Amino acid sequence: QVQLVESGGGLVQAGGSLRLSCAASGSIVTINTMGWYRQAPGKQRDLVATIASGGSTDYADSVKGRFTISRDNAKNTVHLQMNSLKPEDAAVYHCNVEAIVYRAGFPRRTYWGQGTQVTVSS
Repeated sequence: QVQLVESGGGLVQAGGSLRLSCAASGSIVTINTMGWYRQAPGKQRDLVATIASGGSTDYADSVKGRFTISRDNAKNTVHLQMNSLKPEDAAVYHCNVEAIVYRAGFPRRTYWGQGTQVTVSS
């Protein structure tokens, strides 16, 4: 089993910054893609940013130039630095990890964190 622990959410004024972190632990052989998604009330869960094991990144158009995703492969952690936050960035942010796990056949599995709330006041 794999556990994801998120931290770093909170309340910030528009224009401010927050840094989210997610640490993965458990029966992990290796982690492929790590990422962040967000879900605002009444809306679907949307991609924010992903980072592959080799470091290539992908961002939603709405956050390009403001958010930066990074990872520490040695610590199985992923971070999301969020700058110039806007009220429309407010949502529950979920960590997502695709990992190869220690089970018969070494399957590839996807895991989600419980979510961390980001609130941006105008």
